[in-house]
Amino acid sequence: MTRTSRPVRTSTNLRLSSCTLAVHDLDQALGFYRDLLGFEARPAVGPEPGRWASVGPPSQPDVHLLLEPPGTRPGVTPGDRRAIENLLAKGLLGHLVFVTDDCAATFERMAAAGAEVMQEPIDRPGGVRDCAFLDPSGNLLRFVQR
Repeated sequence: MTRTSRPVRTSTNLRLSSCTLAVHDLDQALGFYRDLLGFEARPAVGPEPGRWASVGPPSQPDVHLLLEPPGTRPGVTPGDRRAIENLLAKGLLGHLVFVTDDCAATFERMAAAGAEVMQEPIDRPGGVRDCAFLDPSGNLLRFVQR
């Protein structure tokens, strides 16, 4: 595929179905996303259920966030796994952005539950307010109120 300066037109309506987030501890991550963020546990898909978990917001039943420990995919070498674990430990792999109706309330709930604060709520240009936390594996979670 070549790069072009004009947008490619398509007749299909593309929607996000799933994305994968690397996590150190599957049970801990599942608890964080289910119990703190209020996500639903969803059936794990794929040939080996149990090696990852699927969660998603109740308001978006077609969206799956796959929580996956490093190196569980076929073909990942021990060296690859160590590299993924090192990047994950530094917080350099995952980044999710959520929309919230109340940034201040989201911040208070997350902070009270002990989530690691990366940024307290601030106002941004264009009428946006946001805050940020790390999940238990070091993935950055940003909460945006428009």
